[in-house]
Amino acid sequence: MDCKPYLRAHADELIESLAALIRIPSVEGTPEDGAPYGREVARCLRETLALCERLGFRTGNMDHRIGWCEYGEGEEMIAVLGHLDVVPAGDGWSEAEPFSGEVKNGRIYGRGAMDDKGPVVAAIYALAALKAAGFIPARRIRILFGTNEETGCGDMAWYREHGGEKPVMGFTPDGEYPVINGEKGILNGTFARRLHQTGVYRLTRLEGGTASNVVPAYAVAELQCPADAAGRITGEKITVTPIKGGIRVEAQGVSAHGSTPEQGENALGRLALALAQLPLEGELAECMAFLAGRIGMETRGESLGLAMRDEVSGELTVNLGTAAFADETLSLTFSIRYPVTKTYDEVYPRMTRAFTLGGFAETGMHHDAALYLPPESELIRKLCAVYEAATGEKAVPKSIGGGTYAKSMPNLVAFGPIFPGDEVREHQPDEYMLVERLLQNAEIIAAAMYELAK
Repeated sequence: MDCKPYLRAHADELIESLAALIRIPSVEGTPEDGAPYGREVARCLRETLALCERLGFRTGNMDHRIGWCEYGEGEEMIAVLGHLDVVPAGDGWSEAEPFSGEVKNGRIYGRGAMDDKGPVVAAIYALAALKAAGFIPARRIRILFGTNEETGCGDMAWYREHGGEKPVMGFTPDGEYPVINGEKGILNGTFARRLHQTGVYRLTRLEGGTASNVVPAYAVAELQCPADAAGRITGEKITVTPIKGGIRVEAQGVSAHGSTPEQGENALGRLALALAQLPLEGELAECMAFLAGRIGMETRGESLGLAMRDEVSGELTVNLGTAAFADETLSLTFSIRYPVTKTYDEVYPRMTRAFTLGGFAETGMHHDAALYLPPESELIRKLCAVYEAATGEKAVPKSIGGGTYAKSMPNLVAFGPIFPGDEVREHQPDEYMLVERLLQNAEIIAAAMYELAK
C-alpha cells in the first residue's frame, strides 16, 4: 500500500504539527493534579491527543501518564510506542532556540525533534495515510504516547500495572535502523564499604563521575600522609599536588557512554591504580588493592570473575561510573551490561560475590532484563523486509549495549528513526531532524504498520 502520495501532500501539515509540539517544553516538572510528570508534559499529551482526534482517531488517556490513538477493529493489537517528554534544553544552542520548532536549511530544530516527538508525529500521519487509503487492518493499530521515558519509564510501569493492553507485536521509533533485535541486560548497582582507617595514610576525599552509565573523565582523592608521599606515585594522566598535611591526587580520563566503556578511559580506575602505589595500611590498603586489582582500567569484568560473551551481542561490559567518600564510607556505582543470551541468574551472583570479597555491601540495584528476538522471528523478518523495500539496502539486525524504550513493553523492538551514517543530535545542542528523513520515517512506519496489522 503506497502511502507516499498522502504523506507528501500533507508534509506541511505534518511539519507544523511537529513544530507545535516542540514549542511545548515537555521536560519533567513538579507533579500536580492531572499532571503526574509536570504541567508541560501533560499539556503536550493533551495537544497530541487533540491532533489525533482531528485526524479522526479514537483516543485514550490513562491518568495523564500515557495516552494513545487507535485505528481498526479486532481482538489483537499491534503497537507503535513513542514518547513526548524530553531532556532539558541545556546550553550551547546556536542554530535555533531549543523550543522553537524552527525550520531552516531542510531541518526542523528543537528539543525532541529527533527524540522522540518527530518520530511520534511521523507515526500519527503514517496512520492517517493508511486510514485515508482505506486500509482495513486485521489487527487494531495503536500508537502509544509515553510521557516519562527520559526519567525512568514510570509511565509504562504504570500502564502495565493498571491493566494497559499488551500488543501482540510492535516497535518503538526511538532507536536505529535497520532494526535493533538485541539489547543487553543492564545491572546498575551501588556498593559501599565503611573504612576503619589505621596508619599514617588517611583518605579524606575521593570523588569522581556523574552517573553510572557514563565513563568518568575526572577523579580526585586527598589524603593525610607524610610529605614524601607525592614522590611515590607515577602514572600517565596523574597529577599529584602537595596540600596542607598531605597530597591531592587527580586522574584524567576520557568520557564515553557506559554501554561502551572500552571507548573511554576511566579516571576512577586510573586513580585507584595510582593510590595503590602508596604504602597504605589496613582496610584502606585492602580497599585500594581491590579497586586497582579487580577493576582498574578493565572494561570486561575479567578480574571480577564476570567475563562472558555471546556471538549475538559480544562481551559483557563493566563501567565504574561514580565514587564518593563521606562519613568514612566509600560508595561506588557501576553499570554492567551482559550479553543478550545470558541471564540475571548467571551474572548477579558472580557480581555480588566479587564485591563481597572486596569488603563491599550492596546498597542499591536496578535490573533491566536483556531483550532478544532472533532474526527468524516474525516481527524481525517483517521489519527487515520493510526496511529493505524502502531503502534498497540489506537489513542486518543489530544488538546494542544500551537500552531503548522497547524494554518497557513486551513484544517490541526498536526500529528507527536514525539511519546508518546519519548525524546523531539527540540530547545535544541544536537537536534537529532532517525534513526529508522525517517524511521517510513516516513512509517506513506506515509500511511497517501495514505489514504487522494486515
